[in-house]
Amino acid sequence: MTFQELMLAMVAVADALMLGNVHQDMMSAVSLATQVQFVQNMILFTITSALAVLGSQYLGKGDEKAYNDLFCLTLRLAGGVSFVFFCLCFFIPVPLMKLFTSEPQLVALGAKYLKIAAFSYLLTGLSSVNLKSMKLSGHATMAAVISGSAVLINIIGNALLILGLFGISPMGVEGAALSTLIARIIEFSWSFAVSAMGRKYIKPKLKGLFSRNRLLSKDYYVILWPLLVAGLLWGISFTSYSAFMGHLGSDAAAANSVSAMIRDLVCCVCNGISGAAGVIVGNELGRGKLIRGRSYGIKLAKISYVCGFASTAVMLAATPLLMYSVKLSNEARKLFIGMMIIMAFYMIGRCVNTVIINGIFSAGGDIYFDMYSLGVVTWCIAVPLAALGTFVFHWHPLVVYLCTCIDEVGKIPWVMIHFKKYKWVKDLTRDTAEPVITAEIV
Repeated sequence: MTFQELMLAMVAVADALMLGNVHQDMMSAVSLATQVQFVQNMILFTITSALAVLGSQYLGKGDEKAYNDLFCLTLRLAGGVSFVFFCLCFFIPVPLMKLFTSEPQLVALGAKYLKIAAFSYLLTGLSSVNLKSMKLSGHATMAAVISGSAVLINIIGNALLILGLFGISPMGVEGAALSTLIARIIEFSWSFAVSAMGRKYIKPKLKGLFSRNRLLSKDYYVILWPLLVAGLLWGISFTSYSAFMGHLGSDAAAANSVSAMIRDLVCCVCNGISGAAGVIVGNELGRGKLIRGRSYGIKLAKISYVCGFASTAVMLAATPLLMYSVKLSNEARKLFIGMMIIMAFYMIGRCVNTVIINGIFSAGGDIYFDMYSLGVVTWCIAVPLAALGTFVFHWHPLVVYLCTCIDEVGKIPWVMIHFKKYKWVKDLTRDTAEPVITAEIV
């Protein structure tokens, strides 16, 4: 799972390095444009997380029929979300870009990217559900191979289409979008072909796509809505932070683009641990082995701290090496160094909270805590401070950036107090043997 997260993050690294070596504005524009995809991914993440919460427990229990019903329900929802984002990016790319920046050149470049990338968003939802199912059902290696291969194709496509290697005319931001589309088509086709042909793979049954189980649907939505609210609160806040940087000038936007790329790269480890924690703890809880599930959760929480402090060391050590990795102005380079130092300490909170909240808490259905903590710490403190600093008090970009990073560190004491209550140690499964209602899509 960590490898898959790493490979996905490498796409952003490749985009930043290649576009950054062509022009700073191209890199900034694509970084801002992909915030739309970031919001889509947050919604898809919550949809697939609801599948992971219930699905891992039912797989641990051995109820494959219930899991397949959940799988089909998740596919329908993800497909609908993907269609909505396709329409937004294809038909109104300029208004979307104006949400993130007031710089005309960045708006124009970002709109070109979104117009092409919109088609890849149609496939992202279905692919993400199928790949998540592979991870949950014990095929994480194949999921990593498929995603990793798609990323390599994306990076190679970037080199050919952005830089114009081997005689191909350089396409800039449009080349970055086209290579992303090609990679998503391959990932989608490959993942569903493997599931359809492999005997040991869980595949959606056609009948299940047009029917539902009332009990499972009810349980799924009880899990989904708090996760969705929490995901949107977190995703929109992160998108807002990028927008604040975009409104502080092109230098701040460029520095934030590069630092965000490094953050996402380093976060791959904690994201992988979080995903594994959800499966491991969820399987044990679904089997009814609550003591063992709690023991695993405690060990994984300790690992999250090790991951956090290691990430801090990596960020500090990497900063001198990354200063000249892309073409930045002198002012942007100074901002980048400051952002990396701030982010190094932010990573402690990010790692701990990601593993414990998204992995351990979610595995036992303790999904309301994330929503409450984001509402208080992020939306009552971090976002208002950053917004005031950007639009009212006109603080230095690094002060605004510091405001965007205080929420993760500030949540740690609250998270640990809640962890010790062990409300997440629960078996969520039930007897799902009921008549299935057909010809009804939910």
